[in-house]
Amino acid sequence: MLPLSPDALRQRLRSFASRAQPVRILLTLGSLMALCGATGHADAVIPLFLGAIASALAETDDSWRGRLRAQLVTLACFAAIAIAVEAAFGLPVVFIAGLALAAFALTMLGAIEARYKAIAYATLILAMYTTLGIENMNSHASAVAAARGREPLLLVAGAAWYGVFSVLWCAIFPAQPVQARLVVLFTVLGNFVRYKASLFEPLRGIDIERKRLALAQLNAEVVTELNAAKESIFRRIGARAPTGRISRYRGLYLIAQDVHERASSSHDDYNALADAFFHSDLLYRCQRLLGLQGLACQRLADSIARREPFDTGTETVQALADLRSAIAHERTRAATPERMLLLASVEALARNLALLDGQLVGASEPSARAGRTEMGLFDRSPRSWRDAVERVRRQLAVRSPLFRHALRLSIALVAGYGVMQAIHPAQGYWILLTTLFVCQQTYGDTIARMGQRIAGTALGVVAGWALLQLFPQPLVQSVIAVVAGVLFFATRTTRYLLATASMTLLVLMCFNQVGDSGVLLVPRLVDTAIGSAIAGLAVLLVLPHWQARRINELAATAMRGHAGYLRQIVGQYRTGARDHLEYRLARRNDHNADAALSTAVSDMFREPGYVRPRAGVALRFLIRSHTLLSYLSALGAHRAALPDSAQMAVLRTAAEGAIAALEALAAGLEKGTVSDPGDLDAETAARAALVQAIAGAGADGDPQARTFHTELGLIWLQIDALRSHAREWLQPAAGDTPTAPA
Repeated sequence: MLPLSPDALRQRLRSFASRAQPVRILLTLGSLMALCGATGHADAVIPLFLGAIASALAETDDSWRGRLRAQLVTLACFAAIAIAVEAAFGLPVVFIAGLALAAFALTMLGAIEARYKAIAYATLILAMYTTLGIENMNSHASAVAAARGREPLLLVAGAAWYGVFSVLWCAIFPAQPVQARLVVLFTVLGNFVRYKASLFEPLRGIDIERKRLALAQLNAEVVTELNAAKESIFRRIGARAPTGRISRYRGLYLIAQDVHERASSSHDDYNALADAFFHSDLLYRCQRLLGLQGLACQRLADSIARREPFDTGTETVQALADLRSAIAHERTRAATPERMLLLASVEALARNLALLDGQLVGASEPSARAGRTEMGLFDRSPRSWRDAVERVRRQLAVRSPLFRHALRLSIALVAGYGVMQAIHPAQGYWILLTTLFVCQQTYGDTIARMGQRIAGTALGVVAGWALLQLFPQPLVQSVIAVVAGVLFFATRTTRYLLATASMTLLVLMCFNQVGDSGVLLVPRLVDTAIGSAIAGLAVLLVLPHWQARRINELAATAMRGHAGYLRQIVGQYRTGARDHLEYRLARRNDHNADAALSTAVSDMFREPGYVRPRAGVALRFLIRSHTLLSYLSALGAHRAALPDSAQMAVLRTAAEGAIAALEALAAGLEKGTVSDPGDLDAETAARAALVQAIAGAGADGDPQARTFHTELGLIWLQIDALRSHAREWLQPAAGDTPTAPA
């Protein structure tokens, strides 16, 4: 075998580092298993392993300093909950009352930020792990097992040992998580851009609404990854100016934001474009160029993963030249004024795609600044303890989804403990652990986890029984346990069924080190079924959080997001384009609101039919809202200072009218009543002025001004449709159940 070259060796090390948490778990569990085997303390394997797993579940993306602070807080929480559980273990009333209170309080801490949410959830899991360890010790009478305080000590020791690897990893590979986030970001962005290209088909009868819906769902994925990448970058720079690779990664993140805005843009009605250019290859040229730019995003993701220079290639340059040639050819043909106006929209699209291509070219620069002078990021973390407390206080309301989930989880754990005390099953605390894992904030997620948890446990039990028969040697079983732990963390966010099977296998192998885990096979499966059923009943009966009851609120937030974004855009048509923090924040808030609405509507279709009698209305509202966002994005993509004139004054008045209409619609959705357009005199005047401006503009005027009034006209059409859908949603037909927020 030939020795690896230095470049190949570095690539192997980077690939190794990119596996991150599963690799850390491998190092942690492997070293703990080896230590216990060498010292003859096989009985310590279970609490050490469970403590390490809980510590890994508490881990969030952070710098090494932030991770160290978080780890210290995690260990303090773990020690407190483990000691409390051991002290109350023999006192049923005290135990379940304390557990229910802890479940509610810790769940509410998730309102602060993701770091505290992860620590709180892992602390609850460690409480359950403590009960399992104590119950297992009590079933094996020995002087060592009866030692008070030993179980909490071993759990915290296992958690601390994983923390050592976690902090060291963050220090050795400080930029690796950011790199991984950007790889995923540009991958999903490439998928989004390629799917957007499918809208440019000169075919009649295409279901554009279905494509718009799919695009809204893909957009939600892009928004999620944009937020994750921003948080990952910000945790490493804070208020300081970044240097080295983090500086480049920040530039790439901002490029992704700009590419997202330009790719989200819509310049005219797609059905009208398809009808006008049915006999032309013009739209195919647009489709090819946008598809190539989507592939370029994927190549950029690959170059980031390999830390290689990004080569944009020449394909998009040629495709852009071909598109411009096709536009020039169309201009030579005899055409109606309406067709020429649509051709002007295609020209605006070509300008937008040329600028998008320029952003991708900028990604090849070492600094990836792409001509930016303002590159600040907004910090969404709490600024003080008072801010953190205020965030929790705002969620202490019955209409809050987090409050409902916290109360529901507490009641579910109490019910599970009651069932356990009534039937006295062997290893009954698996019921509570299963309930904790399965009970999620939404009905759809809980039901999905129910099936996956039961199926995964059954698979793990069968695999565990087979492996115990095939490999009775303790050393082999130890290796299987470590591998199962690694597989759990490699699959827990993508393949929950396989992750559950892996964790079941790990538990069986570990328990077999100190006894006969064969007695756990049937109880593990039965307790999992009971715990899953309790979680399912809880999410169905205890303050059910149906998405239809919060569509009003989410839709109002989306309308306010549109208004804020449009306000920033209109301002820049006076001052000229500037990607300053206020503009980027308004854009991000609008996309976040659109993604939240899209997620809620998707979740609604996973709920029982009787709680969503008008889900179709919400679906149509979402499509119109996302279409409006695409027109706003087009306005944002073409920002430029326009000279003052009578026509521009009219357009700005029309834009201000649209902002007011969106804010009025948001207020109406919150109050449960939407005014008719005729009731708004200012809106009527603004729309009449816009119609007059559009009629006098023509296809040969200033391209920027023409784009402004074209997009404003399209925005007003969407506002009309949104208002109509809102009235339909707020005024259900006879027999429908009310859907005002509970």
